[in-house]
Amino acid sequence: MSRVVYFDCFAGASGDMLLASLLHAGVPLDGLRAALQALPLDGYAIEATEVVRQGIAGVRFEVRVDTERQPHRHLADIEALIQGAGDALPVRARERALAVFRRLARAEAKVHGTTPDEVHFHEVGAADSIVDIVGFAVALELAGVEEVYASPLPLGRGFVRTAHGVLPLPAPATLEILAESGAPTVAVDVEGETVTPTGAAILSELAHFKRPELRLSRVGYGFGKHEGFPWPNAVRAWLGETRVGNHGRVVLLECNLDNVTGEALGYAMERLFAAGALDVWFTPIQMKKNRPAVVLSAIAAPNEADRLAEAVLRETPTLGLRWLEVERRTAERRTEMVRTPWGEVRVKVKVLDGEVILRRPEYEDCARIARQHGVPLEDVVQAALAAT
Repeated sequence: MSRVVYFDCFAGASGDMLLASLLHAGVPLDGLRAALQALPLDGYAIEATEVVRQGIAGVRFEVRVDTERQPHRHLADIEALIQGAGDALPVRARERALAVFRRLARAEAKVHGTTPDEVHFHEVGAADSIVDIVGFAVALELAGVEEVYASPLPLGRGFVRTAHGVLPLPAPATLEILAESGAPTVAVDVEGETVTPTGAAILSELAHFKRPELRLSRVGYGFGKHEGFPWPNAVRAWLGETRVGNHGRVVLLECNLDNVTGEALGYAMERLFAAGALDVWFTPIQMKKNRPAVVLSAIAAPNEADRLAEAVLRETPTLGLRWLEVERRTAERRTEMVRTPWGEVRVKVKVLDGEVILRRPEYEDCARIARQHGVPLEDVVQAALAAT
């Protein structure tokens, strides 16, 4: 089984609402706070409050910011800030957060007629949105979530006051993000901002817009600050497990590259995983005139093929690529949490025909604990295996 979350965005989505829904579904606030403290960022405090609105209990997450200590930031500043947290943030959390901010930068640049590197992040670059985005990525790790899903996004109407003046709703950056990702939307007859640029960027970058079949385990409600809608202004997180395994069809995408740097290949791999690739790899080859080159290969679900192809064309110099559907068989897999003398570790479990045939501790968890407690990595690995 694979741990997944489905965000039921019946009232819209913002960064704080998405994060609050995971907190209400059981993500520990102390764990989130500890991870966020690794960011070289000050002048803020976080608060999660239990609330009841229209008869439904949930969590309201807020970031209180000292605005005088928060400069306008460029994309490079935010990337350096997130990378500055180092190993205190899980690798996947860092990659997810960086991908979300890069999507925001592309949208803001298009709206304002500039480049992503030149964009001044005003509201989005403030500490509250940095905390929302990084905090959301961390919360996914704390919940053990491997895949994110979301419903269509409801869009209201009206106007919003921003650093650039009064702008129409949906906000221009929100619309650009949704247009780039092709995220499904629905119209709702309300005045107000239902989907913020931060919420749109998080879901457009990280989520598959469909409802998965899952065995539900927890439900969380994350409330926004606005209370004037006819329905609860909340995001509903459905946490559960979905079966992964057995026979199925996937799409294999490939292209030959002979004029690209190693750094660019690494970035392309990162972007393909963020776009939903199941696996990405490079194979060395020789092309005409004996030039060294590589084959970029990626596997994706059939319904993700177009999005992966778009990412390949956008992030590499290739003028085209090829793909074909192939059959595959996979073992079932699930994630378990075990307790070691130094803290909890995720363990990946491989199951074939109902029989557990392999357990493997999550490297990132073991490495983080080894660094924090000054113990050998192998000791943590063996302790995790002994606890299974």
